[in-house]
Amino acid sequence: MQRTIFVVDDNDTNLSMAKEVLAEHYRVLTVPSAAKMFSLLERILPDLILLDIEMPEMNGFEALSLLKANAMQARIPVIFLTGTTDASVEARGYELGVVDFITKPFSTTELLSHIQFHLGSNR
Repeated sequence: MQRTIFVVDDNDTNLSMAKEVLAEHYRVLTVPSAAKMFSLLERILPDLILLDIEMPEMNGFEALSLLKANAMQARIPVIFLTGTTDASVEARGYELGVVDFITKPFSTTELLSHIQFHLGSNR
């Protein structure tokens, strides 16, 4: 059975790029906002979530905090997608429970290797 990945980003280009890279290996659901992700989580629990940090309405930190507060969703590994390499952003993410960071724009190799690493360790 194919593993499911949510890609949550408010940028359509990032969503389509990630889907193009991942669709050959995974079932990919692209989600344009954290609010829509939570709506989808009521029906589907993914194996991994790629979550943009900078989004309107609810940012990645807020979304991650809500995910970790829900017993059903807390074990889903979350990788932050970010345009920043700020150490304080990384520290805050790790404090909240993110498993990894991928800097945008991401390469195909980088994206696949990070995902394979985390899904391999969460079987």
